[in-house]
Amino acid sequence: MKNKVITIEQATEHFRDGMTIMVGGFMGVGSPPRLLQALLASGVKNLTLIANDTAFIDTGIGPLIVNKRISKVIASHIGTNPETGRQMIDGELEVELVPQGTLIEQIRCGGAGLGGVLTATGVGTVVEEGKQKIILDGKTWLLECPLRADIALIRSHQADTSGNLTYQLSARNFNPLIALAADITLAEPDELLPPGDIAPDSVMTPAAVIDFIVNPQE
Repeated sequence: MKNKVITIEQATEHFRDGMTIMVGGFMGVGSPPRLLQALLASGVKNLTLIANDTAFIDTGIGPLIVNKRISKVIASHIGTNPETGRQMIDGELEVELVPQGTLIEQIRCGGAGLGGVLTATGVGTVVEEGKQKIILDGKTWLLECPLRADIALIRSHQADTSGNLTYQLSARNFNPLIALAADITLAEPDELLPPGDIAPDSVMTPAAVIDFIVNPQE
């Protein structure tokens, strides 16, 4: 099978201004630190970020916010990073807050090629503004459209050189679904193994959806 291992320098070749990026993780847990550091060091800007949250000022996605590389955030909460809130209030950053379950379902739809998801969450609130409402069996639903990105940055526990991945404990969170919902998916593993060293029943993300693996030992 194809060896998908690249250096962190090669990973930066995929970054460009104005792109939409999905990042795995929950308050930094499960976010790929070296890929995020490389993204920051690359100098790219005007990014749209899709993630569960913006972590903390000095953790995970946080430094990208602090250094004003992000122009729009689509996330379920921003409360742990006060800089995100400050930039939003000052009009420096566009923030779209989405209920967490709705957000991950939009990402799942994007990865599965579906046209969207119907949810009752937000009906009768400001969440429904500008969205299509559908009535089925007498109940009102909001149509939430799928989300996709130009590139996904994910973290795994193990990876083999062909791209099969495992995750560890809560670091699994958004990563498996985000891996499916981007044109290019880059994975940063803690441990790199030869093909066959991950048992088939242990594979959580199959190699077919992973484009590149960043070598953890370079």
